[in-house]
Amino acid sequence: MATQYVSEHIVRSYFTDAMSHMYREEVPAYAGLVDLVDEVNDRVLAGNLDLASQIESEGGQETLRAERHGAIRIGKAEELNILRRAFAIMGMFPVGYYDLSVAGLPVHSTAFRPVKADALAENPFRVFTSLLRLERIEDDELRAVAEEILSERQIVSDRAVELIEQAEKQNGLTRADAREFVAEMLETFRWHSTANVDHKTYQKLKSQHPLIADIVSFKGPHINHLTPRVLDIDAAQAMMPEKGLNPKETIEGPPLRKSAILLRQTAFKALTEKVEFPDQQGASDAGEHTARFGEIEQRGVALTAKGRGLYDELLANAKNRASSGDGLYEDLLVEEFSKFPDGWDELREQELAYFSYILKVVPSCEGKIEPGASFDLKQLIADGVIEAKPITYQDFLPVSAAGIFRSNLSSDDSDLYASDSNQEQFEKDLGTAVLDPFELYEKQQLASIRECQDRFMNVLAE
Repeated sequence: MATQYVSEHIVRSYFTDAMSHMYREEVPAYAGLVDLVDEVNDRVLAGNLDLASQIESEGGQETLRAERHGAIRIGKAEELNILRRAFAIMGMFPVGYYDLSVAGLPVHSTAFRPVKADALAENPFRVFTSLLRLERIEDDELRAVAEEILSERQIVSDRAVELIEQAEKQNGLTRADAREFVAEMLETFRWHSTANVDHKTYQKLKSQHPLIADIVSFKGPHINHLTPRVLDIDAAQAMMPEKGLNPKETIEGPPLRKSAILLRQTAFKALTEKVEFPDQQGASDAGEHTARFGEIEQRGVALTAKGRGLYDELLANAKNRASSGDGLYEDLLVEEFSKFPDGWDELREQELAYFSYILKVVPSCEGKIEPGASFDLKQLIADGVIEAKPITYQDFLPVSAAGIFRSNLSSDDSDLYASDSNQEQFEKDLGTAVLDPFELYEKQQLASIRECQDRFMNVLAE
């Protein structure tokens, strides 16, 4: 009898469930945030049948209630490479390159996620993964210390490496091996309350940047947040204080709109946690570290390159006007985004966003598809034969991510680096090229059009 291997989706679901359980135990406030999100989502869906239908088409309530993403920070190329191989076993692949140097953050990043619509519907979990850029440590001596510390650690267990190699060789894992693999990988992301460095070194690293201290000072890349999906982020933000959670001041991303675009995020502020710092004599020094928080996200439609260009332009206008004293940023953001079309038809017709297309069941087509008719997408939409549904954005906003990071690391917004993008080096460290998110959405849209055309021709043939 042939060996039975479980699907990537199942391995990813095992991993998501294990991560969720671990983080709720480690950060009890996060469990409260999840309960808040469930409460908001239940209320929204009860009053919005169209949205409820869309959620069902994307995997249903079970998928909605699953965490959408987590985030980790790693210190060296070898760590990025082995994690890329581990995530591939879970059906998660590197999508997009994020240069966060523009926000004063000494990292660049990618998101490991499922890439096909059916995989996203099965389980949409992804991990935003940031790699430290050691050249950002200005002190030569301290940079050498950080390199030495990182060179001595191994974030993935020997057994996990064996299972990764096994899965690559045989193109899968048995159910028992998959559960063991997830258990081993969970240890990579677990919180460690004892640092790898003494308190003095920690303070020096922190003086360079809090993110550097967070990455270098510990045994591994503890998960720094998990993120459920909320359907009304403004309501959730307002409810956080009522639940004893301390939210960041503003919601990152575009302002509230009728037709949601891209991504909006907020979080409760990072917790200050007790940490033991070992000294050279074998004793320890009690201290504190701030890194872990709980985040929520509300996702809208994926924008085309044209739409993203307009988005970036309006965002920059609001920031520049606020910097010049033209008004409050939040007010200026709303004013600027009034220039961005706010309706599904407008977004589709102006090619600002991606949509999937569905030919309705044959009875609804009666009298609307004449013999010999040609496939005219616009006309068939106007006739109600084809329905256009927005494709949900599955990726991240560099500015949004940077805003969350800054608010939870107490770094100074005025101390920003100039852009220093280096995708070529990142991909070399990763061991492969990152996927282009625009190409993925374009393929999804085109595939739905081809399916509609095939079904349309079948109707004509009947």
